Amino acid sequence: MSSQDEQFRAAAPEPAASSADDGMTWWYRWLCRIAGVIGGMSCAFAGLWNCVTINPLNIAAGVWMMLNAFVLFLCEAPFCCQFIEFANAVSARADKLRAWQKAAFYCGMAVFPVMLSLTLTTLFGNAIAFATGVLYGLSALGKKGDAISYARIHQQQKQMDEEKLTGTLEGQA
Repeated sequence: MSSQDEQFRAAAPEPAASSADDGMTWWYRWLCRIAGVIGGMSCAFAGLWNCVTINPLNIAAGVWMMLNAFVLFLCEAPFCCQFIEFANAVSARADKLRAWQKAAFYCGMAVFPVMLSLTLTTLFGNAIAFATGVLYGLSALGKKGDAISYARIHQQQKQMDEEKLTGTLEGQA
């Protein structure tokens, strides 16, 4: 390896933190993955059903839903797409995304067909895909704090407010 390659690697930024460092528990990660797979199946079936019509907007929404199903399978369950060479690479890249990025992407892809054609098929077909985005969005918010730390913070704020109040009253006297 040349010295230029070594300098380039030293100057290159480190890759994003792996998904293990995002603060999600193992069961929540599996819940999101299972919701993604079920959402993909839901989008695929509803999209196919939506394409059986003569209305062009319904056909466009159905095709988009099937594309949404393909993306969900590709990102969340690459073993379902073993016949595609780049499936594992796409899945690894999707795992490096932050939770809020996945949430925005999944919710955005689920809302688009509903905006194209507002029918029960598009609503119910995209509901679980949207819920997958919501699950990732909730994980982006982080863990809920415990009651003891919140009580301690509240007590400290109360003491500071009382000290300010007594300081202003003593200053007036």
